Amino acid sequence: MVRNMITAMDQWALNDPERLAYDDLGHTNTYGELKQRSDALAAHLDQMHLPAHAPIMVYGGQTFDMMATFLGIVKSGHAYVPIDTHSPLERITTINEIAEPAAAIAVSELPTTLGETPVITPTQLEQIFSQSVDYQVDHGVSGDETYYIIFTSGTTGKPKGVQISHTNLLSYVNWMLSEDFDLPERPRTLSQAPYSFDLSVMDWGPTLAGGGTLVALSKQVTDNFKMLFETLPTMDLNVWVSTPSFVDICLMEPTFDAAHYPNLSRFLFCGEELTHATAVNLHQRFPEARIFNTYGPTETTVAVTQVEITEQILADYPRLPIGFTKADTDIQVVDEQLRPLPAGTEGEILISGPSMSKGYLHNPEKTAKAFVTVNGQTVYRAGDLGVQLGNGLIMYRGRTDFQIKLHGYRIELEEVNHYLSQEAHIQVGVAVPRYDRNHKVSQLIAWIVPSTHEFDTDLELTKAIKENLQGGDMMEYMIPQRFVYKESLPMTPNGKVDIKSIIAEVNH
Repeated sequence: MVRNMITAMDQWALNDPERLAYDDLGHTNTYGELKQRSDALAAHLDQMHLPAHAPIMVYGGQTFDMMATFLGIVKSGHAYVPIDTHSPLERITTINEIAEPAAAIAVSELPTTLGETPVITPTQLEQIFSQSVDYQVDHGVSGDETYYIIFTSGTTGKPKGVQISHTNLLSYVNWMLSEDFDLPERPRTLSQAPYSFDLSVMDWGPTLAGGGTLVALSKQVTDNFKMLFETLPTMDLNVWVSTPSFVDICLMEPTFDAAHYPNLSRFLFCGEELTHATAVNLHQRFPEARIFNTYGPTETTVAVTQVEITEQILADYPRLPIGFTKADTDIQVVDEQLRPLPAGTEGEILISGPSMSKGYLHNPEKTAKAFVTVNGQTVYRAGDLGVQLGNGLIMYRGRTDFQIKLHGYRIELEEVNHYLSQEAHIQVGVAVPRYDRNHKVSQLIAWIVPSTHEFDTDLELTKAIKENLQGGDMMEYMIPQRFVYKESLPMTPNGKVDIKSIIAEVNH
């Protein structure tokens, strides 16, 4: 049982300083180095006499120095705000304005200025990291103090800074280290999600608290398929953490299988829906590995449900469940008046428990809207639709804001995407609405990456897909009117299919 994240990571350094904490394509760093660098940074931050508990922005990519920087910041009693190097300039300056950080640390060279915010440059950071100090962690982040702040995408207007406390993080990490996942000891865990995306906490949280090794895979490698497929087999991974979209890319390579990855025993998925087709494919390639589907908004610390995708689950559920609620958390499915619904009835998901955020940084209005009081208890309105089955399993039914109306029918885009993903000729597919000049949905358009096929024309392929969809369980009105074929779909920096950019292009 981890009682303090900082102490847990430092303890590995004290007990076994040469233990590997980080492996960046063969360039390795130890727990001893993690402690030494984070201590040196914490001492430097203390000397800056920054306002107590004020957040500190951190700009950088998938590197060991980012991890050492995060740890140094929380040791000195501050929360960190991670920003990835692939963020647009506008996002960096907007987050700086909203977060009002006491300082910024540029692990990588900052591409813009930050006004009055004092910046520690990469050269200065290198100098700080080179020092050895005897540091006592006596005012590190603890309890309900904020550990990190992750800014969500901000689909409407400005991004929101989700504050995650030390207590929130402990609830999550201890669950990950429990028998629910039964992770291998001292795992070598894939670290592919950007550190500004809370999926990354699924890799570094339990791995560094448990004395394992983070094995980094940078965006530069993941964007180059040739390089990606050459690099992956050399990483000697035990635990895989990613979005389903990223593993779909890896499954394009025929040698992504147990024979070539003999030590890979766990797959953990979060961030978007895991399709039945992807899980079946993965089971066939890695018959001995255990595959877990998880679900949770950033506001409740990474994930709050899990289920192992066994042969039985695959046989019983054509659309996969998102799991059982973790022991210390309460999930309810409610109607529009936030009243609990009986098992088997679709409604909005409400979440409460020790991993629930205290709200959005400097945004009381949005906080009050999302974190509401029901029967004297604060709960988070997920904005997700779900169904709780009689056996406790929860089924995800899409976003409340991904519903459209077409010819009077209410359609869940994610339900359409579910059926598309099941169709034999479709490797990856998403449906998006096309709007007319009155902002009404006039058409449903599918963007498809087709599987290998023998049709001579797109017209023949479309005909075959439509016949299959009509012959299945899909309602006629849900079948897209147009099919557009692509070699690949655009992805967000977080490794999900970028549905919003497809909607924008379709409605250009």
